Amino acid sequence: MNAEMLIPSEGSEEDSGGSQNLVEIHDLTRRFGAKVALNHVSFTVPSGIVLGLVGENGAGKTTLIKHLLGLYRAQNGTVRVFGRDPVADPVYVLSRIGYLSEEDTLPGWMRVHELFRYAQAFYPTWDEAYAEDLRREFGLDLRAKVGNLSKGQRARAGLILALAYRPPLLVLDEPSSGLDPVVRRDILAAIIRTIADEGRTVLFSSHLLEEVERVSDRVAMMVSGRIIFCDALDAIKERHHRITLRFDVPRAQAPTMPGAFGWRGQGREWTALWNGSPELLEAGAAILGAQIVEQSGTSLDEIFVARVGATGGAGED
Repeated sequence: MNAEMLIPSEGSEEDSGGSQNLVEIHDLTRRFGAKVALNHVSFTVPSGIVLGLVGENGAGKTTLIKHLLGLYRAQNGTVRVFGRDPVADPVYVLSRIGYLSEEDTLPGWMRVHELFRYAQAFYPTWDEAYAEDLRREFGLDLRAKVGNLSKGQRARAGLILALAYRPPLLVLDEPSSGLDPVVRRDILAAIIRTIADEGRTVLFSSHLLEEVERVSDRVAMMVSGRIIFCDALDAIKERHHRITLRFDVPRAQAPTMPGAFGWRGQGREWTALWNGSPELLEAGAAILGAQIVEQSGTSLDEIFVARVGATGGAGED
């Protein structure tokens, strides 16, 4: 796991850069040769929320996060974190970010107590009591060599490094990928406590939709380098419904109806996800000469699967 360690500057009065948004990205585009990794991406992360960033592997999530960390310079568009350009002012920006990824870059030759002491030297805001509470909760042996820890224990150690200096923004890039359910539970529990106890801001990138749905206030969905929606989780789920239409005459192909996508079925009955108002749904079904026989809520996972299939990688909303 990976946690950035930079010497923080003093004071936090300007942590938001005079804005209610800790992160502001506008029209960000990034190409690697002929491949477009980010395609005119724009979105914000307001202070005090958890934003879940979801998408398939290769959708552009990690590339986007690397722009927030100043590891990539914007080719087109702008990136502002705490009101600053992370490339132009990396010490100010990164010292206020707790970063954890699926990459395992902790120094294996250190013992756990040496790792924590090393990190503490970089951060005047390091909370030793909080770090010790987390270490005890996670069952980490201070005398153990980092290189001898299991993958789950190393993940827990990385999370402590990201949380112990209480940064105003926590960026998690697939933090529980490849970990067993017990470790994923510990990571999520620590994130939830951080949110509930301190009201900090979290950007949580994952392809595990159930985890995102459990902790997120807002969700941004990426497909092929584009944000196809970014909204409050409740609003997203309220707009999307699973519908089943019944036709008088069997159909050889899926229906076409604005607002419906991810069609499945055959013959007289076809099921899809619907994004829109009930009035438009009724009108659309009437135009097709169909009867709505079922309508129910849906999960973020179902929305994601249907959206990805419907866009075919084009990223259109």
